[in-house]
Amino acid sequence: MSLLSPSIHYVGCFSLVLIGLYVVLVKPNLIKVIIGINLMDTGVNLFLVTVGYIQGGTAPIFSEAARQPEGMVDPVPQALVLTAIVIGVSVLALALALTIRVYGHYGTLDLRKIKGLRW
Repeated sequence: MSLLSPSIHYVGCFSLVLIGLYVVLVKPNLIKVIIGINLMDTGVNLFLVTVGYIQGGTAPIFSEAARQPEGMVDPVPQALVLTAIVIGVSVLALALALTIRVYGHYGTLDLRKIKGLRW
C-alpha cells in the first residue's frame, strides 16, 4: 500500500523530462547534453510504466488470477519500456562514441566552440 498520491508519480516523470530538457537547452558541454537526453528518456519510460500500473494488480501471466483480467497490470507499456530501454542504451552508446570522436577531432567538448570551428 502506497502512502503517496498517484499523481506524485506523474510529477516525478514530468520533472525528469523537464530537468533533462533544461540541461539539453542550457548546458554547453556535450557530455551534459547526453546526460540530459538520458534523463528525458528515463522520464518517458517511467511515465509509460506509471500509466500501465494498477494498484494491487497481478502480473500479466497465465495463472489462477488471470481469470479476472480487470485486476491485471497492462503488459503493453511494460513491453514498450523494455524496448525503449534497449534503444536508449544503444543511442547512449552511439552518442558517447561520437563524443569521443568529436573530442579527438576538435580537442574540446564545448558546443559553442565546436560550432564556431570550421573544417
